[in-house]
Amino acid sequence: MRYRPFGVSGSAISNLTLSFGAEALKRGREAGLDLLYSALEAGVNSYRLENADPVAAEVLGEALSHVDRKLVYVSLTLGAGDGRESERDFSAQGMTAAIDRALHFSGLGWIDVAVLHEPGEAELAQSSLSALKAMRATGRIKLLGIAGGGDVMDAYVSTGAFDALLTPFDINADWRVRNRIRAAREQDMAVFAYDFFKDRRSGPRIAPIFKKGLFGIGAQKRPADTPQKDAFGFLYRTQNWTAEAICLAYVLTDPTVSSVIVNATDTDRLATLAAAPERDMPPGLAAQIEMARVVASVAA
Repeated sequence: MRYRPFGVSGSAISNLTLSFGAEALKRGREAGLDLLYSALEAGVNSYRLENADPVAAEVLGEALSHVDRKLVYVSLTLGAGDGRESERDFSAQGMTAAIDRALHFSGLGWIDVAVLHEPGEAELAQSSLSALKAMRATGRIKLLGIAGGGDVMDAYVSTGAFDALLTPFDINADWRVRNRIRAAREQDMAVFAYDFFKDRRSGPRIAPIFKKGLFGIGAQKRPADTPQKDAFGFLYRTQNWTAEAICLAYVLTDPTVSSVIVNATDTDRLATLAAAPERDMPPGLAAQIEMARVVASVAA
């Protein structure tokens, strides 16, 4: 595992942040603990609670109780209920209750980053921000973060009220996302990337090839049942690499990204992803990705 500066705090955070919630606990509590212990052994020191679900908070707290609390970083997603409710709640009372619940069941002592998940333009009241700042003053939370990929994120970044930006960022991220990340870094915000991998085998296609006869007469179209070449098809043909690991390694080539959030629900997949930061991408692969982005934008 490799580590990067965590914003302006001077702390070091692992290249990977493990997202932990209901999916990781589908196979039971012991499987969830096994996943977390494997992450710790791999050097992961950053974890994201997907909501304030008491069970997930308790399991995460148990796993992290075996290490110095100051050496690990935990973020909590706010506005997503507690895992049992789908209702969004960015009220001061709702977010305060979610933080208190996560702290009570986890025993973590504090939340390093309280993250507001995709609040709308008029969904976050000043009273809610004031409540979060009051909790930061008491030490229950250390930093405030904002997560989302919509245009409203630009306004939230520009306020200077947040310490971290969690943003979708993959190999084909458009200029708006890249500009938002740049603006966040100018505000001294730590940047976390998520949704770094999309299965592009059914993505943008290159125009079909035609086979011409003599003097160009009798042109024949490629048979309809023959798959057209995928602009990003090389991702699935790179020896000793999975497409997901390539996308992860590529996102980590951006020095502005502090950590990439991964959703690994089993130890084998976690091991594959945890190895990616230690590996150098094959020569020329980054250039192939850039060319594929151009082809994909034309084909879109």
